[in-house]
Amino acid sequence: MAGAVPIAPIAVVGGVYREWCMRPAWREIYGSAGRAASAIASMGAPVELHSYLDPLAREVMESRGALEGFEVRPTPIDRSITFDYHHGLETPRIRGTGDSHPPLMVRAEHIVRFGMMEGDAVVHGDRVVFDPQDAVAPQAFAANGSTARQLAVVLNRHEAALLTGLTGAPAAQMAEALIRQGTAQVVIIKQGPMGAWVHDGRNAQSIPAYRSSSVWKLGSGDNFVAHFAHRWMHEGRSAAESADLASRATAYYCQTRGFATPSGLEGFHPAPVDASAAYQAGRRPTVYLAGPFFTLAQLWLVEQARADLSAMGLRVFSPYHDVGHGSAEDVVMLDLAGIDTADLVFAIGDGMDSGTVYEIGYARAKGKPVVMYAENESDENKKMMRGSGCVLRDDYVSAIYETLWTACAL
Repeated sequence: MAGAVPIAPIAVVGGVYREWCMRPAWREIYGSAGRAASAIASMGAPVELHSYLDPLAREVMESRGALEGFEVRPTPIDRSITFDYHHGLETPRIRGTGDSHPPLMVRAEHIVRFGMMEGDAVVHGDRVVFDPQDAVAPQAFAANGSTARQLAVVLNRHEAALLTGLTGAPAAQMAEALIRQGTAQVVIIKQGPMGAWVHDGRNAQSIPAYRSSSVWKLGSGDNFVAHFAHRWMHEGRSAAESADLASRATAYYCQTRGFATPSGLEGFHPAPVDASAAYQAGRRPTVYLAGPFFTLAQLWLVEQARADLSAMGLRVFSPYHDVGHGSAEDVVMLDLAGIDTADLVFAIGDGMDSGTVYEIGYARAKGKPVVMYAENESDENKKMMRGSGCVLRDDYVSAIYETLWTACAL
């Protein structure tokens, strides 16, 4: 439109890293800043990417920026960091963290700043969104001399607890404390399946998480920050509305592994995660972990599932851990009693182990919800499970999240 004032670009400041994932297969160069730049550019907004880049990362980012429409402002380094995962819920193995570099210095009207491993960023802006991304010792935004006229901080519950000292407190209390301390004008505390708590200094409210048919976890938080920043800075929406739209766009990212466009979001209507009153009040359902545990590979997967379900806050009954091996007389009735007292079942279906199949049938006969993870079984082998109302997923992370969402509603 003639005479329109150009929108100031968002300066995205943060890490660009190699990302390797075994399952689903993934070998890309993104990192928090690289992903956020792509997410904002896909919404048609101007972006500048500021990051430490080795020669390969610079080549990839400049090529991607030329295609997607963002500018790259590189600070050269010898070698970028690599994050290596077996699957998307795993704590990554991180390589190349030995060098520390002088801080990036960025001044712009709109800024998104991520915490980084290879250095720091001192930023000065009008509106700034800050995600510290530090599970050990998150620093306040202004600790390194950064300034903002209006600051929004995006934290998970763990980071918020570390910054406030209010371990175990409700998100509302932690957000209120951060507002009172003058930490930021807007505080967003992410709460997993219970969405996020948003406080803008005047109003506070909860916004939901949204379900997706599959879950690509790597970088989902980066995508949330990017979309919140775009809505809050470029479109001038309220913090709560911006966070809700960002949550919807994150469900799109998780489902597609792609970046949302305005037209793509128009036809995307995810359902919110339904958290029951009991779950919101603190009740955590018990998951019965059904699966074979007779080989190293089987045991490894049982250990992973138990750890990941527990990390989601769920209680887990595992026959391997809680009953053990033994004769039929020793273990069968104890295993079935575990199903009787559990709220739902997570079943590892590959191999169609006879004991696991029996446990699935027993649970469904008792009216218990069952989520079955199976990558390599035919539709014929899964027909009885599908026909009896089990939820089937062929991706491990998606199956874990489906179990969590099912548990939330109980």
